[in-house]
Amino acid sequence: MGSLIHSSPTLIQRVRPTAARGFTLLELLVVLVIAALLMGVVAFNAMPGERQALQNEAQRIALLLQLARDEAIVRNRPIAFEADNTRYRFLIREENQWQPLGQDDLLREREYSRAPIGLSIVPQLSADNGPLRIVFGREPVDKPFLLTLAIGESSVAIRADGVGHFTVE
Repeated sequence: MGSLIHSSPTLIQRVRPTAARGFTLLELLVVLVIAALLMGVVAFNAMPGERQALQNEAQRIALLLQLARDEAIVRNRPIAFEADNTRYRFLIREENQWQPLGQDDLLREREYSRAPIGLSIVPQLSADNGPLRIVFGREPVDKPFLLTLAIGESSVAIRADGVGHFTVE
């Protein structure tokens, strides 16, 4: 009986699977490839290209144009959007002069995230060679226009239909 007890642990040692000793080289390589791909995706999204930056800027301007149009109607005074190639701002007509809307948090002067930006508008709304200016009157209907922003080869357009809708194309 003593020999049977002695052989029993040896039999158990042979049947028990061996414990895992670590990762294989293939498993480590797969994890490294996945980590590198995830880092690449994060880096690509964290640093938008010219087209994405221009698209974001156009979305922001379209929303601000909508707000300026509504403010002109509510305040019963003309409000203008004025822009050059480095910044844009909103002005209000007071006592026959254009005054910046400095106290307004949303309609304050801003710089473009990437400057300089080329601007063009169709139809041409002003005859002078000064900064581009779009004036929103007190009436709910204005002239439709197409405002184009460009950086290098990339361009984005903001289309105004004249009744208060601004879309980015």
